[in-house]
Amino acid sequence: MTFLELGAAERVVPAVGSAPDPNFWAGRRVLVTGHTGFKGSWLSLWLQLMGAEVWGLALPPEDEDHSLFMLARVGENMNGRFVNLRNREGVANMIAEARPEYVFHLGAQAIVRRSLWDPTETWETNVLGTQHLLDALRDSPELRGVLVVTTDKVYANDGSGRPMRENNQLGGADPYSASKAACEMLVASAARCYFEPAGVRVATARGGNVIGGGDFADDRLGPDCVRAALRGDRVVLRRPESTRPWQHVLDCLNGYMLHLEAMVIDPSTPRALNIGPSPMSEIPVIEFARAMMSALGAPDRIDIQPEPDSVEAARLALDPRLAREWLDWRERLPGMSGIYAAASWYRAWRAGENMQWATLAEIERFDLPAARYGWDQGAAA
Repeated sequence: MTFLELGAAERVVPAVGSAPDPNFWAGRRVLVTGHTGFKGSWLSLWLQLMGAEVWGLALPPEDEDHSLFMLARVGENMNGRFVNLRNREGVANMIAEARPEYVFHLGAQAIVRRSLWDPTETWETNVLGTQHLLDALRDSPELRGVLVVTTDKVYANDGSGRPMRENNQLGGADPYSASKAACEMLVASAARCYFEPAGVRVATARGGNVIGGGDFADDRLGPDCVRAALRGDRVVLRRPESTRPWQHVLDCLNGYMLHLEAMVIDPSTPRALNIGPSPMSEIPVIEFARAMMSALGAPDRIDIQPEPDSVEAARLALDPRLAREWLDWRERLPGMSGIYAAASWYRAWRAGENMQWATLAEIERFDLPAARYGWDQGAAA
């Protein structure tokens, strides 16, 4: 079968756990940093669907032909600005213009291997850039809540393979991981000194290895599989037996929005939560690659080229019990379901479908009926 001939595997989305409340977000001014990126584009569309007034701060897409932001026309119904987080004055001007009530800080240099090549860019973006944002938000009078997104890699991984809990030691063996651990400490300090005394709720969320349609980044396994399938190449695996907490982007974003909602409504909500997958989603790299390549119609195109000096952990796992207890958050696309959902998006893209409609439809299939938002599918055609 070819990339386009393989049909999407049937999946049933379980009606479990909570979902964002459209009444909470409708009419609210929400700033998304990193809105031109993979997760930021999905989040911006979802917030638009719920009637939020969405603002964005980010760099321009690196490749307009391979960008969810461009393919799904995310910027059509939001106020986006191209600003580098390292530009303190530019960030401050943007915040003054947007006057956000809620902020999702997703903007970051998020590629581990890139952080090894250019650690200065990584530290400046992830730490100094976050400081610039928080400095500007201190003068934003209508601000009510901020969620800073970090990563499962913020923990000091001892190699035992045990799932990390929120009270485990922070650390990081590479510049990306270490910069995100430092970001956690920066945010906690700013919250204690400036925001919480003013009644502004500030928290961090630690997600897993997020997958989904529209990700075209370098050095990520999902996009590497897509590129290999399109070109007729073989996908190269460096550590095939390593496991990662694979998580569909909609599951992850669902947790982010529930977290921000919860802490604004209930100030006792924990300020740091793992929004991570269950053990069934901790699939070895080689199994993930085989499943993804098969779903894209190229099941035999895998090469293994070991990288023995890699600094990445053999196993990463998160313990999401706190998020389940406090947010009633549950995965709706766990394990292979998330892989098939991602492959379905890429097949639609290769078939020339309207990707704004296809992306909005994917959100609707996540058990969020379009009628709740008054969404007209024809308007997106």
